[in-house]
Amino acid sequence: MLSIVAAIGVLTAQAPGLAPGPSLTPRDSAFHALNRLAYGARPGEADSVAHVGVMRWIEQQLDANHIPDARLAARERNFKILDYDRADLAGRYRDAVRERQRMQREVGDSFPLSNRRGGQGVRSAPMREFRELGGELQQLALVRAALSERQLREVMVDFWTNHFNVFVGKGADRFLVPSYIEETIRPRALGRFEDLLIATARSPAMLFYLDNAQSVAPGSSRRFGRNEMPQERRRRQPTGINENYARELLELHTLGVDGGYTQQDVIEVTRIFTGWSIERPERGAGFVFHDWAHDRGTKHVFGMTFHDDGKDEGIRLLKFLAMQQATMHHVSAKLCARFVADEPPDGCIDAAVAAWQKSRGDIRAVLRAIFTSPDFWAPQAVRAKVKTPFEFVVSAVRAAGVEPDDTPRLAQMVARLGEPLYQQPAPTGYAETEAHWVNSGALLARMNAAMVIAKECSSIPTIDDHAQLVDQIDQLLMAGTMSAHTKTVILEQLTDTGDPQQAKTLAVGLALGGPDFQKQ
Repeated sequence: MLSIVAAIGVLTAQAPGLAPGPSLTPRDSAFHALNRLAYGARPGEADSVAHVGVMRWIEQQLDANHIPDARLAARERNFKILDYDRADLAGRYRDAVRERQRMQREVGDSFPLSNRRGGQGVRSAPMREFRELGGELQQLALVRAALSERQLREVMVDFWTNHFNVFVGKGADRFLVPSYIEETIRPRALGRFEDLLIATARSPAMLFYLDNAQSVAPGSSRRFGRNEMPQERRRRQPTGINENYARELLELHTLGVDGGYTQQDVIEVTRIFTGWSIERPERGAGFVFHDWAHDRGTKHVFGMTFHDDGKDEGIRLLKFLAMQQATMHHVSAKLCARFVADEPPDGCIDAAVAAWQKSRGDIRAVLRAIFTSPDFWAPQAVRAKVKTPFEFVVSAVRAAGVEPDDTPRLAQMVARLGEPLYQQPAPTGYAETEAHWVNSGALLARMNAAMVIAKECSSIPTIDDHAQLVDQIDQLLMAGTMSAHTKTVILEQLTDTGDPQQAKTLAVGLALGGPDFQKQ
């Protein structure tokens, strides 16, 4: 009998790739759709989707608002992060910052220099609430992905959160990101791209993350409130334009790195967005346009002229960008990479772009074109993608019938696998491709996580017969996709396992952690 460590090594040594398979049966098609439009199948779900009809189920997912989701709604009530709006969190953050500053003043030089590192815990104590709320926000994403009947919407929330990435660890974004997810991304995940683009541009979280809140026209003079002290005026006076948002808007959010723009275009776009800023925390930290900070000069970009039209200049530009061919191609390629293949087929992209043009950026129409594309259903696309850490943990929880709790433990598992939610500092977000996530160390870590999840498995009955047990796991958890090699390794591990419950836990863990389950 192989040792467990050796068995893990044998399993994880298998390459995740899959050769083209035969034509799909209705059940195979349902399982494929559940792997791509959802976070994997729950036991028996592939059969129920096949019975309803895969294309009918897809249409239901595209019309998410009409899908009842009472179970998730009940669970969401346990998350206090949803009880606070942006203004509440802004006030709490302001108070926490002031308390930390007060504690730092009181400590002063009373601690020897050698002890100051140890004093960081005391100084950071006021921020503990925001660390805890951040953990809640991460776990909420996992609970929603695991339990929601509106699976496609949850997948698209994750997609857009990554496409319009904001780093929660940057200053005020500790309290701005929750409203960014709840108020900006989620309501528009299946709407129009133009509306989503404008909403992210106006989002205080994005304005802070990419520094546009501090971008003002050169020579601008800020209008200060009556109660602001001179030292506050000096400290808070912006100094000039900041190109960060304009550059990422063109390179990542819309046109793409090969979108045909120049450095001068970046500068002109930056000038257009001067004055787009954020209210102070005590006023709610919402979007505000400072006309005093706006560049009133004439701007020329992409063949258009902008002159002294305030914040409407930015809205006009965003609407223009949303319908550019380069934008349609760039975003459609990312969607096809998410749903079809790491190297998206040209036919899929072309179908998505055509739907974008016809519907003027209706995300539902674009997705429908992808899901009805021959490339989506091609045998070489089936189980040809590898799950990200988030997708892996959620799909394992769904397959094993585990009820995710309200603690951040599963979100922490995702973080240990390399994808801490909302904590990617780079504007690019997390990578989608297999090359980024697959290596022997990562697969071993997934195996360890699978063993933890397997202890709570409720979807597999306890069976004395090992061969029958493995067959049940193959059918209920993996829709019959377990390889003969994986079955052999698991059965070898079960040889001397006399306790049926232990055998089930071990077999489920090896199955979920093995290479077959990593594939979409």
